[in-house]
Amino acid sequence: MTPSQRRQRGLQYGIFLLCMQALNFGLEKIPPATLIGVIVQTLLYTGLVQVPWNAEEVCISAVKIIKYRDWRSFFLSNFEHGSDMHLYYNMFSFILKGSFLEPIYGTTNFVLLLVILSTGCSVMYVSLGYILMQLTGDYGYFTTCAIGFSATLFALKVIVLCEEHDRLHNVSGFIVQSKLTVWVELILIHLLVPNSSFVGHLGGILVGCLYSYTFVGEIIDNLIHMITGTPIIHEEQFYRKRNTLFT
Repeated sequence: MTPSQRRQRGLQYGIFLLCMQALNFGLEKIPPATLIGVIVQTLLYTGLVQVPWNAEEVCISAVKIIKYRDWRSFFLSNFEHGSDMHLYYNMFSFILKGSFLEPIYGTTNFVLLLVILSTGCSVMYVSLGYILMQLTGDYGYFTTCAIGFSATLFALKVIVLCEEHDRLHNVSGFIVQSKLTVWVELILIHLLVPNSSFVGHLGGILVGCLYSYTFVGEIIDNLIHMITGTPIIHEEQFYRKRNTLFT
């Protein structure tokens, strides 16, 4: 999401909705890393956690990273949000995805995977911005700034779909196969939420695909295993899908 206006601190409607949804879901059902991630990002947005930056300062763009080497934006942009509703949708989505994946992978493995995915999404956003600027001549791709956890959530969405047994999904009334779900969501969000970051969401999907469908995922799994001593265990169909992206 592009940080179009400065956020207001305090309890807003989106935060109230997030609290209600979390309570309805059941706090005891939310794994620890996922719950802490939601709490920290909420406190960060509300200003209850004092940090020496604001959301607008740490938005990420290709020009800020390539030309100005703004590494603070490279890492922090993923965890800031532009509005209370932006925070609400992202954090509730994170609750659903984290509650599915964290128990399967283990908390420490899941945290490391989140760090890698978030970093990968930043790399992909900058790379796509530069490449699209070169291909189209539109300098806007190079300078457009974005914040939010959405890219990482799209990457997690791809992974969740690969861990599930193949089934049909209802996406805003459209019945689609699992492997097409994220692409339909990408288009619908772009059409319905003009202020959303199409490039950021696309980058998240591509990072999720790299992890789920290529040897890159095996490298990441081996790296995490080497660090934690605990392997990431995938469902059998996940390994099949790594070799059959479009079949």
